[in-house]
Amino acid sequence: MTINVSEFYRNAKRWEVLEKKIFPRLLESSRKLKIWSAACSTGEEPYTIAMVLSNFVPLSQIEVQATDIDENVLARAKLGLYPERSLNEVPADIKAKFFSKDRDFYKVADEIKRTVTFKKHNLLADPFDSQFDLIVCRNVMIYFTEEAKNILYNKFSASLKNDGVFFVGSTEQIFNPSQYQLDTEDTFFYKKQAIKILS
Repeated sequence: MTINVSEFYRNAKRWEVLEKKIFPRLLESSRKLKIWSAACSTGEEPYTIAMVLSNFVPLSQIEVQATDIDENVLARAKLGLYPERSLNEVPADIKAKFFSKDRDFYKVADEIKRTVTFKKHNLLADPFDSQFDLIVCRNVMIYFTEEAKNILYNKFSASLKNDGVFFVGSTEQIFNPSQYQLDTEDTFFYKKQAIKILS
């Protein structure tokens, strides 16, 4: 099952929260963040993450892992060519800085492309990496059964560092985050609860 609807800065207000609130907090404890864009589709989301983070740290210090089950969309993501409609919500200064016109398409700058590593990954079948500062998985969970969602929320939570952040889509509010050791940090942003060590 693959649903490939994506665009840069999708639901722009959420990206503003990431920039103004989430990244500043995460960067207090580390200048090198471990980031995963899960079910990344054609790459707009991980590239957007890198563009937003570049306001805080040099591009040479940014690494985003981006995964999807569909090899065709991963190939398109690596190409970095997008129709104009994919850029509808991109701020004008970012568009000027990180995109160039290529006939009827816009090309993502090479320095942004270098920050993202794409690979194939099956959320339900493959193991998850760990110790992430930020996991972004948006507008995908709505297509899973409740049972599968429960499994995945637990796996995502286990993959986060203490105080790491899970960023979901605008239709995917988690109504009982504490059952996954998460707290609501902002709308659609969930913070991993610090594990309390009993003395």
